[in-house]
Amino acid sequence: MLGLDHAIVGLSSGGTLLVVLGISLLLGLRHASDPDHLAAVTTLAAGREMPVRSAGRLGLVWGAGHATSLFALGLPIVLWRVYLPHRLQEAAEAAVGVLIVSLAVWLLLRWLAGTLRTRARIRSQATAYGIGLVHGAGGSAGIGILLLAAIPERGIALAGLGVFAAGTAASMALLSAGFGRALSGEWAFRIAPVLAVASLAFGVWYTAGALGL
Repeated sequence: MLGLDHAIVGLSSGGTLLVVLGISLLLGLRHASDPDHLAAVTTLAAGREMPVRSAGRLGLVWGAGHATSLFALGLPIVLWRVYLPHRLQEAAEAAVGVLIVSLAVWLLLRWLAGTLRTRARIRSQATAYGIGLVHGAGGSAGIGILLLAAIPERGIALAGLGVFAAGTAASMALLSAGFGRALSGEWAFRIAPVLAVASLAFGVWYTAGALGL
């Protein structure tokens, strides 16, 4: 995925505002397809008899939380080249892994209890926003922020960061709506344990990698 980010940026030297904004939007729209986001959204959407519009709205709130922490943590990097200490970066990445594990376990428990067959209460927007905040603190967006930080004009770089964050939120809303539509119904109940175990394994691997294990 990082190679795709480089390819997007390579479409132009990024010397003008419109070019930077266009590339930032593409980076944001692509960002939702990172494996950690796919693992999270499948466990959020699997088996939930949720209207597409509601799933999209939930994904937008999740994406807004993600965009908030992405922008807040990316701001000092883009403007002043100030980075989080390495230990804090590791902790943020590990928190993302723990979050993915928690969502996977929650899905597996709901499957074992049989509650996936019923119309579940839609997760609160505050919870979805909080999940997004934790997820956005991870470093899977790091390559996009670093590429924006390399732009000499800080005003243009800051505008690009804002568009990048907004594009990320929009792409997560679309991703959630799509998965909400696909991962519902009886067949989704049957594959829910597979999705849960796969996400659980990915989350453990992600956490171990974040901690250098």
